[in-house]
Amino acid sequence: MLTRLKAKSERKLAKQICKVVLDHFEKQYSKELGDAWNTVRAILVSPSSWQYAVLLNRFNYSFELEKDLRLKGYHTLFQGSLPFCPKSMKCYLSRTPDRMPSERHQIGNLKKYYLLNAASLLPVLALELRDGERVLDLCAAPGGKSIALLQCAYPGYLHCNEHDSLRLRWLRQTLESFIPQPLVNVIKVSELDGREMGDAQPEMFDKVLVDAPCSNDRSWLFSSDSQKAACRISQRRNLPVLQIELLRSAIKALRPGGLLVYSTCTLSKAENQDVICEILNSYTNIMPVDIKEMAKTCSQDFTFAPTGQECGLLVIPDKGKAWGPMYVAKLKKSWTT
Repeated sequence: MLTRLKAKSERKLAKQICKVVLDHFEKQYSKELGDAWNTVRAILVSPSSWQYAVLLNRFNYSFELEKDLRLKGYHTLFQGSLPFCPKSMKCYLSRTPDRMPSERHQIGNLKKYYLLNAASLLPVLALELRDGERVLDLCAAPGGKSIALLQCAYPGYLHCNEHDSLRLRWLRQTLESFIPQPLVNVIKVSELDGREMGDAQPEMFDKVLVDAPCSNDRSWLFSSDSQKAACRISQRRNLPVLQIELLRSAIKALRPGGLLVYSTCTLSKAENQDVICEILNSYTNIMPVDIKEMAKTCSQDFTFAPTGQECGLLVIPDKGKAWGPMYVAKLKKSWTT
């Protein structure tokens, strides 16, 4: 009976897949990923195989919840093996496509956990956040990475920016759901065009995260409007221009000696490696930071595709490790120009 229901569900989902997007991805990613694309494709078009990690909220910690996760076979991500993974961040994941129910938003009540793609924690950890630092999350909605940053350390100041007004409301609600009022006082939420942030707050931040708008491979595949999907595909070539402009703004906002992390949830080389190459070729004071060690340490839980960059990692969905796509690049602003 369960097998029949699952097969029926799979057939229903297959009908929802946008052929315009899938054909476009097929053409591009079969070239960029080679044979690995077949496995990635099989997972992307099958949401029933997707996995969801459980990030515990240290501001409303539940021992019973953690105990229950362990009894269900969940294990901790990273398991203390990353040198800059603080003990305060607790994330559990299952090797099966098990999904915890989402908690409802209730004013005045903090949620106990946040469901996320485990790979989205890699850009957060790459920032190496320390207590007291000034941090900018340039494209912050829906707020998962901002929440994760606050699990790592108590920043002296956290600026969460989101240009899209609808997504901004989502961001505010996420922060309200996870962060206690005293800490909210050190968080600023703004609706500025991210490309203007560098001029508005030059060299103000110790750490900057640019989780850039991108061609979100997972959500684009299930676009119900084929006309809208075709429009997205035609506009896709313009995304790297926006991403580079956001990075240029972030670099202006970053103090000398500070760290910048760039991330996307797409497999696209044009939006990932090519964007970072353009930045590195344009600046003499922006240096790549080698993060190959992170890939070695995390290989038990994630599958990585070659990027040709020491400063860039690409997580690709794999069987039993259905995390990603997630590209992460780490840069540092030197003291000399």
